[in-house]
Amino acid sequence: MDATAASLLLDHHARNARDLPWRTSPRDPYRTWLSEVMLQQTTVATVTPRFLRFVERWPTVEALAGAADEEILGEWAGLGYYARARNLIACAREVALRGSFPRSEAELRKLPGLGAYTAAAVAAIAFGEDAVAIDTNVERVAARVFGIADRQAAGEAARGWFPEGRHGDFAEALMDLGSAICRPKAPNCAACPISSACTAFALGTPEAFPAPKVKKERPHRFGIAWWIRRGGDVWLVRRPAKGLLGGMAALPGPEWSDQRPTVNPVAIHRHGFTHFTLDLMVVPAAEPPEGEGWWQDLSHLGSAGLPTLYRRAAQAALAAEREPRLAA
Repeated sequence: MDATAASLLLDHHARNARDLPWRTSPRDPYRTWLSEVMLQQTTVATVTPRFLRFVERWPTVEALAGAADEEILGEWAGLGYYARARNLIACAREVALRGSFPRSEAELRKLPGLGAYTAAAVAAIAFGEDAVAIDTNVERVAARVFGIADRQAAGEAARGWFPEGRHGDFAEALMDLGSAICRPKAPNCAACPISSACTAFALGTPEAFPAPKVKKERPHRFGIAWWIRRGGDVWLVRRPAKGLLGGMAALPGPEWSDQRPTVNPVAIHRHGFTHFTLDLMVVPAAEPPEGEGWWQDLSHLGSAGLPTLYRRAAQAALAAEREPRLAA
């Protein structure tokens, strides 16, 4: 059954594979690696235009390695999970020093920021190695085909399913199937090329596999962002290189706290991070705090490289400034 289902899926993929800008022929390891990093916890629809901007600006890994940190971080702004951007910079420079990407999963794992999945995906897709790339889409498809409720166990079961010599093609086929047909909710089983081999489909309960993750309640925190204006400019700083949003442009402010500060904000932006939520209170201030920063023209705020948290906080502050004039 496993081999038959794999063959059916590969045939379907050959006819229906998504046309994505990183799926070049022959495969470019730089584009494969860049796309895999960008796609971590981010949708294809969001990544595609940002990927195209990246490769237009930096068409090779050597070009990316030679760019300034601030330029890359600014281009990454809005994609979230900013540790990925810092790892991207470190990895590009390591690859440039080596002269090329290593071709094996084991050697790729030695590069900064390449975990088990990314190393396997690049090895299989870009270099044709029989490496097994298991992501959430692969786990979900395997859970349903094999009727395994536990996500991790389903991923392990999938390892024996990859056809020899076709690991890269099969990984992409599974990813496409999980994205377009075998979706987390409302899977389109009628369009699935392997429904005849699917245990969950036979049971009539595809959405029951894999078992849903238990959601943990996230703690809530508070922060202050100083809103410092000079004519048509606002004062921005760069966050410390290490830590959350490391190296990104930001509104200045103290460390975030579990206690709500006693301030009178002009705007509050609530933001959700992976492990906690945050109320960022935008508070007017007269003078820039000590330390390095710069005056940013508000008409070009979009080019400052602000991550979503600070971009939306600044937009909320600007909207609050306009309200009295609108009311009048």
